[in-house]
Order: sequence, then C-alpha cells, then structure tokens
Amino acid sequence: MNCILLPESDIALPYAQINDPAQITHVHKVLSLQLGDTLKIGQLGGNLGTAIINEMTPNNIQLADVQLDTAPPPKLDVTVVLALPRPKVLRRLIMDMTALGVRDIVLINSYRTQKSYWQSPLLARLDEFVLEGLQQGVDTVAPRISMQKRFKPFVEDELASLITHDAIVAHPYSELSLTQYLQRHALQSAPSTKAALPSVVCIGSEGGWINYEIELLAAQGCQAVHMGSRILRTEAAVNVLLGQWLLHNS
Repeated sequence: MNCILLPESDIALPYAQINDPAQITHVHKVLSLQLGDTLKIGQLGGNLGTAIINEMTPNNIQLADVQLDTAPPPKLDVTVVLALPRPKVLRRLIMDMTALGVRDIVLINSYRTQKSYWQSPLLARLDEFVLEGLQQGVDTVAPRISMQKRFKPFVEDELASLITHDAIVAHPYSELSLTQYLQRHALQSAPSTKAALPSVVCIGSEGGWINYEIELLAAQGCQAVHMGSRILRTEAAVNVLLGQWLLHNS
C-alpha cells in the first residue's frame, strides 16, 4: 500500500480512524509507524492527503491533523474490454488496471472463457481488488466495472457507444503492429496536438480471440493489432498496451 484509503464514514475532519485489519497490519508491520508519525491517506472517491497518528491499538488507529488537499490523478481515457480470464488472473488484472488508472472495465464472455469462471466467488470480491489497486497507485477514484455474459449482443448493440475515438483489439496474428498503428495515428493528428489514443482496447483471455470474435469486433470499428512475434500472457498484454496511455499522459 502506498497510501491508506478510508471511507467517508471514517473521516470527520480534522480526525479520522483506521478500522480495516489489513490496513492496521500494514501500518504496524510494513510501515513500522509510531505515534506522531505522518501517514499518507485518502478518502475513497475524494482527495488525497496526510494525517498524524494520534493513537494506536491492535484493532484501531486514530488519526489527527487530517489534511485532504490533493486531487487524485486523472484517469486514463480508455475503456478496457477484457474477456473474463481465470479467476486468479482476474484478481491481478483488476489490481493492475486500477493502479494504472483505467477509467472503465468491461468483463465479457468469449469462446475461450470457461463457464465456470462466471461462478467464481472472486467476482464478488472485485471491490476488494479495486481497493488494493487504488492504494498501490495512490488514487481514490475506482474504475467503473461492468460484466457482460453475452458476447455478440454486447458487441453489436453496446460497444459502438463506448468508442468515442477509435478502438483496437489485441490479436497476435493481425497484419498491423501496435507500433505501426500508433505511427499512422500520429501522422493523422494535427502537429500541434498529441495524437489521441483509442478510447477502447479489447483484450482476450488466455488463448486470445477466435476469428469469429475478431470479425465481429472489426465490424464495430475495432482495428486488430499485434505487439510483436511473442505470444504474451493476458497480464503482460494488458500492461504493455496500457503503458502507451501512461506515456501519453505523462
């Protein structure tokens, strides 16, 4: 955790309290903070700031001189459409995408998504994984997450409304590389402005998309791109792709 995020109900300026066992353990055992030390905190959905540790017990930490005066970092202007992966992979991906600042996440069914994934108890813990990602990335605003269990109706009826300026789909067997796509995009942009990245990126689960899915996505304006000759795991593909948005926003 690079900051401790608290719900509004635990903050009464200029005071606050930490009740979450994992956060308390982190303060005691990882940060090794003592009375009078300064702690980086934030309010979920609000600002970031600092506080002074005023009282510590094994089950509660009281904070004083709470100052929440720093706005959270801007979200990445992108919607990630992700084919639901294996549950353990999903946990890491939700944390990573949240830490990276993704604005919207759509978890979608695909041909290679096993039906059992949709019954995983981890789907009920997405808020927990989002909180971990926010505390890692020092952010307070959670991504919007939706789940779409029917691929074709979503792609044909809803995907187009999410595409404000272009869309790409990661596909290792496409003819166009991500680098070529970005270069082409830059040439088409005005010289005085940054080239806008796509507003939607579609990423398959392990095994990727089948041809039918690629064709259906293409019909809605999604350009297939590859990232080189190596076949990447879903986690690697997500981080490689979203790194472009981080660099673009820096």
